[in-house]
Order: sequence, then C-alpha cells, then structure tokens
Amino acid sequence: MTTPPAADLIEPQAVAHILAHCRTVAVVGLSPKAHRESYEVAHYMQAHGWRIVPVNPVAAASGQPILGEKVYATLTDAAQHEALDLVNVFRNSDAVPPVVDEAIALGLKAIWLQLGISHDEALARAHAAGMVAVQNRCLKIDHARQVAQ
Repeated sequence: MTTPPAADLIEPQAVAHILAHCRTVAVVGLSPKAHRESYEVAHYMQAHGWRIVPVNPVAAASGQPILGEKVYATLTDAAQHEALDLVNVFRNSDAVPPVVDEAIALGLKAIWLQLGISHDEALARAHAAGMVAVQNRCLKIDHARQVAQ
C-alpha cells in the first residue's frame, strides 16, 4: 500500500484511500456481545471482501471465534500472525493512544477510528509517523464510500 503524505489527505480522501488499498483489518475491541454496532460494521466489511482479524483480550481468552476468525489478545500478537493493512478501533477514546502507539511501532500503514471515537493528538502522531489516519463519524461503510466519492 502506498501512503500519500498526510498533509495531502482530508478525511474523504483518507477514507477513499483506505477503502481502495486496505483488505486485511485488525478490528480492536470487536465483540458481538458488548459492541453490537462494531460487530455489524465488521460483518458488513467481511461480507464485502475484507479480511477481519478480531483483537479483544476477553474474547481471546475464551477461545471463541468472532465472525469465524481466531481472536487475538493484542494487536502485536495479531501482527505476528497476520499481514495487516489497517487497524480499525471500536473501543473508546481512552483506548486510542495505546493502540496508535502499538500500530506505529508495528509499522502499520493506516488507522480508522469508528463510531464517533476521536483523539486528535493520537491521530496527529499517526499522521506524523506516515500513517493514513481517519476518524469516521458515521456507522455505515457504504455511507463512507459515498462521502469519499
């Protein structure tokens, strides 16, 4: 995946870039029980050809798959076993800085914050590290596609 300079990306361009270039997504905080919306979005992404790699320490400890996929306890563990393009965060704003730091350390190319989650300082660090970073303020991926066009 090629990464345009962060300064050249506004949110719709970043969403379009992610949709065009990322296919394997680590979804941090994915849980069908605790986060129905995140599960629905991940299911939609999976149904449209994205490979979903769930990251959830509680679900990983149970050994139960999510969306038919093995669940990893940490992003680092997932990256050791999967060729990740993108990390997609569904947890909360407090969880964003450590996930961004971990994604930067792993050399991931993009981060996408979902469901109104925001953390401008952490996203600025991601941009500074050369990542494509976006806050998607809407739930539906198809709406994100429309905004990006």
